[in-house]
Amino acid sequence: MSNSVSHNLLQQNLLQSKINSSGIPANTLLQPKCIHQVPAQPRKSSSLSKKFCGNSLQKPKLAMGSRRPVTFVPCAVLTTDQHSDQLAGKYNLDGNIELQVYVDASSPGSATKVDIQVSYGGDSLVLHWGGIKDRKEKWVLPSRRPDGTKEYKNRALRTPFAKSGSNSVLKIEIDDPAIQAIEFLIVDESQNRWFKNNGGNFHVKLPLEEKLISNVSVPEDLVQIQAYLRWERKGKQMYTPEQEKVEYEAARTELLEEVARGASIQELQARLTKKTDSGNSQEPSHAGNKEVSKAAKKHESKQVFRTGRIKRKQRDLMKILNKHATKPVDEAKLANEESTKPKALKAVELFAKAKEEQDGASVLNKKIYRLGDKDLLVLVTKVADKIKVHLATDIKEPINLHWALSVNKAGEWLEPPPNVLPQGSVSLNGVVETQFVSSSVDSTYEVQSLEIEMQEESFKGMPFVLCSSGNWIKNQRSDFYADFGVAVKKVQKDAGDGKGTAKDLLDKIADLESEAQKSFMHRFNIAADLINQAKDAGELGLAGILVWMRFMATRQLIWNKNYNVKPREISKAQDRLTGLLQNIYTSHPQYRELLRMILSTVGRGGEGDVGQRIRDEILVIQRNCECKGGMMEEWHQKLHNNTSPDDVVICQALIDYIKSDFDIGVYWKTLNKNGITKERLLSYDRAIHNEPSFRADQKERLLHDLGNYMRTLKAVHSGADLESAITNCLGYSAQGQGFMVGVQINPVSGLPSEVPGLLQFVMEHVEDKNVEVLIEGLLEARQELWALLSKPNDRLKDLLFLDIALDSTVRTAIERGYEELNNAGPEKIMYFISMVLENLALSSDDNEDLIYCLKGWNHALNMLKGNTDNWALYAKSILDRTRLALANKAESYHSILQPSAEYLGSKLGVDQQALSIFTEEVIRAGSAASLSALVNRLDPVLRKTANLGSWQVISPVEVVGYVVVVDELLTVQNKVYEKPTILVARSVRGEEEIPDGTVAVLTPDMPDVLSHVSVRARNSKVCFATCFDSNILADLQACEGKLLRVKPTPADVVYSEVNESELGDASSTNSNEDIPALTLVKKQFTGRYAISSDEFTSEMVGAKSRNISYIKGKLPSWVGIPTSVALPFGVFEKVLSEDSNKAVADKLEILKKKLKEGDFGSLGEIRETVLQLTAPPPLVQELKTKMQSSGMPWPGDEGEQRWEQAWLAIKKVWASKWNERAYFSTRKVKLDHDYLCMAVLVQEIINADYAFVIHTTNPSSGDSSEIYAEVVKGLGETLVGAYPGRALSFISKKNALDSPQVLGYPSKPIGLFIRRSIIFRSDSNGEDLEGYAGAGLYDSVPMDAEEEVVLDYSSDPLVTDGNFQKTILSSIARAGSAIEELYGSAQDIEGVIRDGKLYVVQTRPQM
Repeated sequence: MSNSVSHNLLQQNLLQSKINSSGIPANTLLQPKCIHQVPAQPRKSSSLSKKFCGNSLQKPKLAMGSRRPVTFVPCAVLTTDQHSDQLAGKYNLDGNIELQVYVDASSPGSATKVDIQVSYGGDSLVLHWGGIKDRKEKWVLPSRRPDGTKEYKNRALRTPFAKSGSNSVLKIEIDDPAIQAIEFLIVDESQNRWFKNNGGNFHVKLPLEEKLISNVSVPEDLVQIQAYLRWERKGKQMYTPEQEKVEYEAARTELLEEVARGASIQELQARLTKKTDSGNSQEPSHAGNKEVSKAAKKHESKQVFRTGRIKRKQRDLMKILNKHATKPVDEAKLANEESTKPKALKAVELFAKAKEEQDGASVLNKKIYRLGDKDLLVLVTKVADKIKVHLATDIKEPINLHWALSVNKAGEWLEPPPNVLPQGSVSLNGVVETQFVSSSVDSTYEVQSLEIEMQEESFKGMPFVLCSSGNWIKNQRSDFYADFGVAVKKVQKDAGDGKGTAKDLLDKIADLESEAQKSFMHRFNIAADLINQAKDAGELGLAGILVWMRFMATRQLIWNKNYNVKPREISKAQDRLTGLLQNIYTSHPQYRELLRMILSTVGRGGEGDVGQRIRDEILVIQRNCECKGGMMEEWHQKLHNNTSPDDVVICQALIDYIKSDFDIGVYWKTLNKNGITKERLLSYDRAIHNEPSFRADQKERLLHDLGNYMRTLKAVHSGADLESAITNCLGYSAQGQGFMVGVQINPVSGLPSEVPGLLQFVMEHVEDKNVEVLIEGLLEARQELWALLSKPNDRLKDLLFLDIALDSTVRTAIERGYEELNNAGPEKIMYFISMVLENLALSSDDNEDLIYCLKGWNHALNMLKGNTDNWALYAKSILDRTRLALANKAESYHSILQPSAEYLGSKLGVDQQALSIFTEEVIRAGSAASLSALVNRLDPVLRKTANLGSWQVISPVEVVGYVVVVDELLTVQNKVYEKPTILVARSVRGEEEIPDGTVAVLTPDMPDVLSHVSVRARNSKVCFATCFDSNILADLQACEGKLLRVKPTPADVVYSEVNESELGDASSTNSNEDIPALTLVKKQFTGRYAISSDEFTSEMVGAKSRNISYIKGKLPSWVGIPTSVALPFGVFEKVLSEDSNKAVADKLEILKKKLKEGDFGSLGEIRETVLQLTAPPPLVQELKTKMQSSGMPWPGDEGEQRWEQAWLAIKKVWASKWNERAYFSTRKVKLDHDYLCMAVLVQEIINADYAFVIHTTNPSSGDSSEIYAEVVKGLGETLVGAYPGRALSFISKKNALDSPQVLGYPSKPIGLFIRRSIIFRSDSNGEDLEGYAGAGLYDSVPMDAEEEVVLDYSSDPLVTDGNFQKTILSSIARAGSAIEELYGSAQDIEGVIRDGKLYVVQTRPQM
């Protein structure tokens, strides 16, 4: 978009519309011609011998450095005499209200007087106004003001009109010579009624006095640029020599006028040529074409990257780290709270409801229009063969309806037949006037209404306007229209309650959709009006705008209906909307990813002539190429009426058709491939009926002109078009001869010096078959731009559109390059993955995980190039983590976008299929889809190289059962299957229970081998395995309902279909009947609230505490044991029996009774009730004494709040007796839940570098000669809890403990870390019972919250340093061996590593 002078001042109007600075939107331009023009004085010595060559404007010769005085007489615009008080404009504001503006600067040096008269009888008329300086749109507030003037929000002045008979008058005097114009609106404050200039501001230019500018001339290179702008603005026409002279001098005059207004030559040069990256202005050329051409060639010779490949910089990837993460859960809660606030129905809504219930009719059309602070209801219903039109308004003044009917097309005015006229109607020259009637006195609402009834004939609708107190009321400058033709689309799915959306905003969008359908201008302006509400609603609000805009972009909504709009008005509306989005992008960085997606659906737009060129240039093409009839004329009419993104496709179809030597099949192929059918062409308001037909001799000229025209179309409609985005940021360069060679127009300032060359390289390689070098160039350009995108910039949205285009080109290049990878080795596929991952990271808000994945891939590539052992195993872990990152991104998109898509789409009647796949299609449009495809291609290569096979067997049990496919194991964990069941579950988190009747769980998910669900599967003799092959998994899913035999080995799973006769005893189920009841002995309070580790006995604590006490002092000195104390069995029951807790005890008894009756929802209530307990003083004192005597810190020493934190943690441990997983687990084994008692083991937390779990017998193979262990970074909760990804796993032969073998590298993205603190561990009498593993069912609660940290394994020595890895893993294996030897049986051990020191925190028999 150009910041050029849009029109010669000698041709500009006095009153014109702009996007104003007062916050009042302006949508249209009114440009009356100047009625007095004073030509510039002729230049006697100028030789204008040059001419336009081809399509380029030639400059006249001028002796270098010559200067001359120029007498400049600017036009006193729309004033016939500078020394008289002249009428400057006369306008009809609304009905019979007339505005007249007079401007007078009668004496030199005196103030300019502006006299404003309005034929309006109200007493509360106010002028809302400000001044304009230096071509800027922001209003200044003059110091000289009429009496009664007040400042309005520091943005405008408000001056009351005075009464003069039946008129309102106001005089303003401007004495500041820097003020070039005033802008204003008129408002009746009592009615909040605004009078605008066709929707915009009134703009009054103030006249200049005659000036003599001595010894001033404008440099010829600036005149050249200004002339080029004029030539481009006018469609690059062919000029005669005489026209050329006029145009060239007109360009000079424009610049001299700016000088006359105070602009310096330096300011002109800065605006037209900008500055170089070094900060020095470009040297103006006065030496003619030869010098300019040389400069252009010199500039071209400096371009870099013209070789076959660029050299990418070595970059610190952390510099593109972006942690701007939103909090969708909180915002969803807030939005939901807002959406559930009760709203009182408006009067017209109550009226509509009553009419709908009264008639029992089907609703054909229903719309409520906002008229200032009042409403107008239009309700069209159908009963039998009759159509009824109900109109109602809460306007108090008498109001008349002027109306007609439409028969042939929407919007036509035909006089209605007499039999449909309501009583009291009057026919007036083809239209009917009917007065509204007030509702009855006893009505619950006060409205005026009327009803029109007619037989269903051939009427299409009813156009109308309203008249009240002599004022005409229209619908946004056009007629209202009630459509009879099509009933409101039936909502295919209940829109629901809008939970998880910005419901208020979406409701408003749905209400405004019928207005938005008029044109893109209306839609973009409505979106701009709503954008602040969307921003205030946070992430979900902007998601709502994105969903709406994407419905538009994918043609789910009507683009144009009954409204003609100029391309420049669409462009201006786009520019307004994208400008607001740019501002939010700067001020709210956490929403940038959503804002980029919105921008890509809207297109760039632009002020000035960008949109208007769509209209102008098609006329030039028709004239130059002699194609004024047929399809080209129909397209021309569509372009003038309402241009849309379809025009980009039509233009491309024409180019393809011409290139194919006029093969009409090619034309239709391009159209159809992009969703444009013959029916769609015919559906336009200006339909396209004909196919193109050109002569052979027109081919070259058509290709040239349509190619240029395509750039214009894309500049307005396509936010992701690379060529137009580059041109827009670098500026325009002439493509021909003459003075414009090499001239840049309006480039973005401050671009890194490498960017122009990189973009040139990209354009030179954009169609290369070998896409690798192209993608490198694209990414290098994006990296160079990245820093600029986080800084305020008045051209930020142009940079954003360039970055969006580069991002999009990476995706298309990858898709084009799939064939290139068909026979590629792993190194090339991994390199492509790293490039696409880099592209995704550059476009993402919260990209920390993506960056660490990218660093991992770079490390894997270095391992591969260096022939490092285990490179494929390491790469597989990065691949698994990348998949998790993609899944998280998909889930995030789904939670943010899908509820809004379904709610808004249902209200708008969008196709149900489009709604169901909305988020999926959004993801497919981004780099994540390309990355997923590349990862899937690499996965089998890595598994084969690393000898991983297609399965990891966690619990090797041969079974027979019926296949059942589920989405998540969590959703069925409490279910009971009557038949032996093989569950194929897409998601297994790691902490679930295995349902009764389940004999096998097969999943593509990757729970740790030592996770709760894995341990539970082995204990219950349930087959459990992870499948890495998507084809095998799909085959298993296709076997749903069939009876299969599953036979696992340590590295593979074989399955086959069997007959029911083979079921027999081949498979055992873990149903209740197979499990003997276990008994517990209820523990009693021993009179001790706290005990030290040397007092731990089976009567007082569970096995967890006793084992820690037992191993203390019996292990090698290099194995540390944390200091421990405990709250023994019975303490909870004792606390509950205290008088201070009687209310809690009574409530618990009620809830436990409900639980026994089968009300499982009471479990959560029980846990909440336990947290209400108060601590008896003896408990506090005893615990303090035991902790201090054992050398542990006492939380209360840091203040009462710290003790309260500790007490809350203790209560959470007790309350975990009633968590769902534990409760249902005890029911399965028929444990008496009332007999289950909970001791609390208290230990000081060791803030671990690493945590580990050891099984001293390999749990997958049952091999007792080898130790199996898993290690995570940070605390061990990520290993045993529901944290996705895999731990580092290894085995070690007991006869070779110093030679550990890594089985898998870590892929967990999150690690947990904590400050120095205390942890309270559950230690029940229901853990470690023979035949039942209760460990892990109950909670261990730290006093302080853990911090989640995104992990970077590429700098973790456990992964990257072989010697460090061997030391740590060997010490873990040796500790496991020592503990097993101490107990004489296989052990399940938990521990941590801190600063190289190993600590064991608990051990139990391995189940």
